[in-house]
Amino acid sequence: MMAARDVVKNLNLFVDGRGYAGQIDEYNPPDLTIQTEDYRGGGMDAPVALDMGQEALETSFALISYDADVLALWGVAEGQTVAFTARAALESYDGTVKPLEHSMRGRITTIARGTWTPGQKPTLTITMRLDYYKETHNSVVTHEIDVVNMIRIVGGVDRLAQQRAALGI
Repeated sequence: MMAARDVVKNLNLFVDGRGYAGQIDEYNPPDLTIQTEDYRGGGMDAPVALDMGQEALETSFALISYDADVLALWGVAEGQTVAFTARAALESYDGTVKPLEHSMRGRITTIARGTWTPGQKPTLTITMRLDYYKETHNSVVTHEIDVVNMIRIVGGVDRLAQQRAALGI
């Protein structure tokens, strides 16, 4: 019996290759959402949801460090992206620890500096719009999404491979 399994116990953050251990306050992974459109044709008693692609991938994180290196990554030139990796340690009640990694690339779209108050820790909240996302759970890739190259791998299957072939790309 497993009382608790794969609980996030700790995390670390890397932005553009620099580690932020001890400075990361929180991380909000991107939500994976399929856009759907209802379709009900003649002879159907109810609509079905058609997969119309994904919603935009967005992530955010908060640092307690007012970091000049991160601040300088806002507004990169068109075609450039910022590499970002979040790593977590998942621990189960039996003591088993597994790694979890989110590898991402995108653009910083918002820098929220929050409210500064004497005697309280400040936060620097960064929001990013992603072009690429890969989740690796205990060395197994669960999701890999490459927006620009029209790749959506889920559980080892590229859901868009046939569409790319039909389009000649």
